[in-house]
Amino acid sequence: MREDSPTASSEQEVAILAGGCFWCLEAVYDQVVGVDSVESGYIGGTLDNPTYEAVCGGQTEHAEAVRIAFNPQVISYQALLEIFFAIHDPTTLNRQGNDRGTQYRSAIFYCNPAQCHAAETLVKTLTDEKRYDAPIVTQIVPATRWYEAESYHQEYFARNSLQGYCQVVVGPKVAKFRKQFAARLKP
Repeated sequence: MREDSPTASSEQEVAILAGGCFWCLEAVYDQVVGVDSVESGYIGGTLDNPTYEAVCGGQTEHAEAVRIAFNPQVISYQALLEIFFAIHDPTTLNRQGNDRGTQYRSAIFYCNPAQCHAAETLVKTLTDEKRYDAPIVTQIVPATRWYEAESYHQEYFARNSLQGYCQVVVGPKVAKFRKQFAARLKP
């Protein structure tokens, strides 16, 4: 498992987001114009070199997350966050649908002060607009050490779209994104 800090090339920026199962987020952001790569992994925990089994056991405090390398000349960090808040429920603590546990929490792991400000501003706007029926519980915290998930988790939906979980959970999120953000789709 590769471990490294949240960095990108000089033409790219990195966004790290957690909003339930990383398969869902990866499947959506893979389709976003301006996104160069999406990697599923673990962040925000206490154990070095966590495994999927340890993270799912709830003892490591890691979140399932995606690390998105994007071109800010094509898509802004703000636009990535707007997609994030549209494709998951930011009002459920440690849960997305039937997926329960701290590894499924809603979190924005910011990589610099500008990202923190953008996230805080958007959450305030969404709250002021009463966009959700319940309070937003999304954590906004500094990025910590990133751990790439096991290889079988990478591009999971693309390789397993007929699998039950993919059809029932991931597919509908992708469809919702495609409908709501058609202008943001890669050709």
